[in-house]
Amino acid sequence: MFSELLMNRVLISGLIGWASAQTLKTIIYALVNRRIDLSRLLGDGGMPSAHSSTVVSVAVAVAFESGLASPVFALAAIFAFITMHDASGVRLETGKQAKAINEIFLMLSDMDDKIATPEEKLKELVGHTKLQVLMGGLLGFLVTTLSYMIVQT
Repeated sequence: MFSELLMNRVLISGLIGWASAQTLKTIIYALVNRRIDLSRLLGDGGMPSAHSSTVVSVAVAVAFESGLASPVFALAAIFAFITMHDASGVRLETGKQAKAINEIFLMLSDMDDKIATPEEKLKELVGHTKLQVLMGGLLGFLVTTLSYMIVQT
């Protein structure tokens, strides 16, 4: 049963798309911030979007496996579109709101130490800019297309 999972090229493509984006995101973060933060390997937000890379990898793999006219490709493509739209829409706005709330709590606690602040800050890096989504989608397309060109069945 586990060996069947390892033979599922659509699943493997999605995982490779995700891992590629997370690795690249960690490297880019280290170059920009001049410090290594290994939490970026599993973290949300940042360049490129792992959400986009994963869903585009899956959609491209489905296209190779089932064809562009297949209902399964239609589902994968719609799923990718919704995920990418959400990553640069609702999730991006959620991150902006979290940042504003964190700043309000910090300002209030500076003004009056009796004001209780949350033990943990709200997570601010949850969404993506349009460029991050686009680059993630491009990465997913490229890694999956290359893998299908290299390993032809």
